[in-house]
Amino acid sequence: MKKRPAFKRVVLKLSGEALQGDQGYGVDAKVASSIAQQIKDVVSLKVDVAVVIGAGNIFRGLQASKEGMDRSTADYIGMLATVINSMVLQDALEKIGVYTRVQTAIEIKELAESYIRRRAMRHLEKGRVVIFASGTGNPYFTTDTAAALRAIEIGADVILKATKVDGVYTKDPVKYKNARKFEKLRYIDVLKKRLKVMDATAISLCMDNQLPIIVFNLTKFGNIRRVILGDNIGTRVS
Repeated sequence: MKKRPAFKRVVLKLSGEALQGDQGYGVDAKVASSIAQQIKDVVSLKVDVAVVIGAGNIFRGLQASKEGMDRSTADYIGMLATVINSMVLQDALEKIGVYTRVQTAIEIKELAESYIRRRAMRHLEKGRVVIFASGTGNPYFTTDTAAALRAIEIGADVILKATKVDGVYTKDPVKYKNARKFEKLRYIDVLKKRLKVMDATAISLCMDNQLPIIVFNLTKFGNIRRVILGDNIGTRVS
């Protein structure tokens, strides 16, 4: 019997580093194509997909501010970098026939639509993938918070937090072999234990609005589809 999707509308949260592959910086076109193909597979299930991408492969605002740059300026530069990543993913998606719209919280009319909630929802209803760029449009807020905010605004069922590991662990599983994986977590435990799932503002937003988060491994091809079909992979925060 064919599986039905466990979710009707999702927000996929990608880090900027997800696009760089093994390069260490910038964008790996093959990785972007792979992510685009996985998103296409999900769209074919009649699931509404919105995406929020970070900018760590190009510019880290927090790091720059620690090195002396004005924090607000650094954050705005980071927001612009998310527009670059969003356009890269848009190009990869449209090359394989997936209709896509980039909506940005900072007005850049020549490159993308300005974020309008009702328009975003209309695009999703028409089967288009919507990529939300520029975070919330405000400094001091991360793209994790932007993902939580946009997910709540558009009525998403879940945030899919794509990472390089297969869930949330007690400590870094790459460095520590005795790290233990959590199958399920409560929001409050994430906050109390200071687990690196998403930042505290994003977790609090999800907790207040009962929006679940699933943390999973993006590097294994097909995992986005598996999560959406309800397979028990990753860690669920709820």
